[in-house]
Amino acid sequence: MTADLSQIVKAYDVRGVVPDQWDETLAELFGAAFVRVTDADAIVIGHDMRPSSPGLADAFARGAARLGADVTLIGLCSTDQLYFASGSLGLPGAMFTASHNPAQYNGIKMCRAGAAPVGQDTGLSEIRELAERWSEEGAPEAAATPGTVTHRDTLTDYAGHLKALVDLTAIRPLKVVVDAGNGMGGHTVPTVFEGLPLDLVPMYFELDGTFPNHEANPLDPKNIVDLQARVRAEGADLGLAFDGDADRCFVVDERGEPVSPSAITALVAARELAKHPGGTIIHNLITSWSVPEVVREQGGEPVRTRVGHSFIKEEMAKTGAIFGGEHSAHYYFKDFWNADTGMLAALHVLAALGGQDGALSGLVAAYDRYASSGEINSTVADQTASAAKVRAAYEGADVTLDELDGLTVSAEDWWFNLRASNTEPLLRLNVEARDAATMAKVRDEVLALVRSTD
Repeated sequence: MTADLSQIVKAYDVRGVVPDQWDETLAELFGAAFVRVTDADAIVIGHDMRPSSPGLADAFARGAARLGADVTLIGLCSTDQLYFASGSLGLPGAMFTASHNPAQYNGIKMCRAGAAPVGQDTGLSEIRELAERWSEEGAPEAAATPGTVTHRDTLTDYAGHLKALVDLTAIRPLKVVVDAGNGMGGHTVPTVFEGLPLDLVPMYFELDGTFPNHEANPLDPKNIVDLQARVRAEGADLGLAFDGDADRCFVVDERGEPVSPSAITALVAARELAKHPGGTIIHNLITSWSVPEVVREQGGEPVRTRVGHSFIKEEMAKTGAIFGGEHSAHYYFKDFWNADTGMLAALHVLAALGGQDGALSGLVAAYDRYASSGEINSTVADQTASAAKVRAAYEGADVTLDELDGLTVSAEDWWFNLRASNTEPLLRLNVEARDAATMAKVRDEVLALVRSTD
């Protein structure tokens, strides 16, 4: 096993192919390094349904216990269930998952006590350095008294916590199709939905880390085709799709049409502001204009951030924000230790829909006000040069340029953001405008610049 871990230690997590890039031997070193860097005397560990996950989680536990930390294993869980355990037990945590990545991948999402994120600037680089050193020199000396390893089931407590935050007992009965994509939603949804006035139509609830039906990545339109068809066939009120580790949730309406994560962000923000008047709402710079508009209309304070959960969580902690949302369907709640939970966002949607008589398409129309391109990726030879070409084309025009995260160009009737991928030779474009024709015009202009070879 190579001592250079730069290929698998990313900005926010560990992720790579098993066993080619990492294995249980390395997982054990990560466990020891995690305890050393966090100075933890106790930790909690969970894992998803991938075939390699239980072995990697057990190895991480051995490494942690070797250095004297007591380990609580919560077994199969969603990522937000691990965050719940970290928050409610007050322990640093590690979740073994590669989210929506293909079956041969696995990874570790780590947090400090209270679900506080561990990223490159908050401990992950130190964990990597220790694991690299120990993979060359050998494992660190064991503690005089090794830690204990115990098992605990947190699913019922997790479900109870969520249902205490959103009251669904008085809603009208709803028929909801849920596509778990053979991921952890198939484990959590039955317990969370138990006792609620919901007629649940399950799809792909069998836990299978080889993803036999489709990738567990609902951000890709092809992966929600089955859900859309089933919602229409069942005459359901809505459909929900979860990603592999069930921390993101996507919504389709009664017609089978996707509801944009920005509209869900605005809807949930309005509900949270009704409970916490004047509160702060975080949104990343790619969410729709409608999000800050709705927040201000509801008496709240919108705060714009860079894309990425570490930036959102940092800003939430700094501002005391009550809620945050991203265009990628990550939703963050102060009531959930500032961590992201797609399940809690789903409960808010169900409560909002079931609390009135209209269809979901009508309910979200108030929050979906503009024409959007969605995220469009372009493979480019030189990200910096391509982005500079776009910037030069708009400098001096009657627009505003900012570089909080990539390049954002804003005009009275439209805006676009162009960002470089951190992991691939891609530029990601998002465009929004007051009407579809303007959006298409701006989209095509920018793409022509990005993809031109001269």
